[in-house]
Amino acid sequence: MKVSDKKFKIVFIGAIFLVLIATILISLKVGSINITFGELITGLFSGQTEGNIGIIKDLRMPRVIIAVLVGANLAVSGVLLQSVIRNPLADPYITGISSGACAITVFFMVFIPNVTTIRPIFGFLGGLVACSVVYFMAYKKGLSPIRIVLAGAACNALLGGFSSMITVSAGLGASNIQKWMMGSLATVNWSNVHIILIYSVIGIISALALSKVCNILALGSKNAKSLGFNSDVYMIIVTAVAVFLASISTAIAGVVSFVGLVVPHICRIVVGSDHKYLIPCSGVVGALLVLFADTVGRMAMRPNEIPVGVVTCVFGAPFFLYLLRRSDLK
Repeated sequence: MKVSDKKFKIVFIGAIFLVLIATILISLKVGSINITFGELITGLFSGQTEGNIGIIKDLRMPRVIIAVLVGANLAVSGVLLQSVIRNPLADPYITGISSGACAITVFFMVFIPNVTTIRPIFGFLGGLVACSVVYFMAYKKGLSPIRIVLAGAACNALLGGFSSMITVSAGLGASNIQKWMMGSLATVNWSNVHIILIYSVIGIISALALSKVCNILALGSKNAKSLGFNSDVYMIIVTAVAVFLASISTAIAGVVSFVGLVVPHICRIVVGSDHKYLIPCSGVVGALLVLFADTVGRMAMRPNEIPVGVVTCVFGAPFFLYLLRRSDLK
């Protein structure tokens, strides 16, 4: 790699990070209640909590932080999945991970609502089981991209129906859970931030540490084994990290689809396939995308809100169809 190429990638990631910071400030400022620039600065750097300052600190700031974390987690999860199975259509939603995490989380929200701190862990277990089932159903002399899409669709339908059946048991709380299932950040708070932040740091650091492994896995299992690399073990490890990142995000924010599919493709065009740069770039762009989608959802139909998962679906589904159309998949 030329030094100029390396410098360009670092500068690009830094520039996107600055755009993310600017978007964070805009998202904190705009909404159903207008916030002045002076109030925004006061809310960020003072201990006041009265009036509009309280709106910034107690309502918008937790929502912005979670949008950033969820976006980064889902995008990095998509990168890892695509590197493991070398499938351009792999992402947490397509592979059933999000639906599995959603189903188990809905169960806890309805029947054991007081369990919040470890809810992401159970979401991870649900996502892991769903992903394993999809892989098992799709495997036939290798993992076919189309078989994964079909198996994922079947798993999503099954788990979606299961989640809906449980939601009926929620009675008066059903509408709130259904809104959360569509991917909503409307009710998040600082408690949710503290929970997802810890898990996100663990997952993102693990993903960055596996960047060299992902580069080798992207060569294919035969080439990896010829280099003396135990690809089977590392495929399991990378998949587990991908499932973990997607599941903890789903357990907090609901199903936010297509982020893990769209973002890696966009970043791969700019920074290439070296996961040393692709993973951090996808994390920043994913954070920017989900934050932008949530801000659009809050502003488009004020005072009503469009769930962030709906916004990402509107933009992500056409991109998925485009990939499916242009890809030479069997």
